[in-house]
Amino acid sequence: MHPESILVLLAQGLGVGLSPWAPGTLASLLFLLVWWLLAGQPRPQYLLVVALVVVAGVPLCGLASRALGVHDAGSVVWDELGGLLLALAVVPRRAVWGLAGFAVFRFFDVLKPGPVGWVDLHLNGGIGIVLDDLVAGALALAVLWVMVRVCGGRRSGGRNRP
Repeated sequence: MHPESILVLLAQGLGVGLSPWAPGTLASLLFLLVWWLLAGQPRPQYLLVVALVVVAGVPLCGLASRALGVHDAGSVVWDELGGLLLALAVVPRRAVWGLAGFAVFRFFDVLKPGPVGWVDLHLNGGIGIVLDDLVAGALALAVLWVMVRVCGGRRSGGRNRP
């Protein structure tokens, strides 16, 4: 297998993005498993992983976009990983919070309100592909932060201290 093909497959979530049914949504659901594994880490380590996903995602998504000949192809789902992990950075490691984070993140990522839509329309290449999901993740993070404060997200140690 050609190295470029391997990188495209990685950008496609190891094939999850090839799903004919809502590849970004399916990938985000599966990426909840990544969040679950990371959520018990201290916040600095968690945020370091998010930063590494984002930094790697810019050239990875850009390469995949060029190889596929489509800007922000639906099959490229690596960007969902960074946005979802950012959104979930403030919630307790509980399934209900993971699912809430998934729903809020997908709301912003699919509907692309305000700044998400602006980034999606005006920035190209890997930076545009990744940044619109990061903006969606940041908006979701803000909503989730309020939800945790209002609902009292009791925690059991780890990095989840808002």
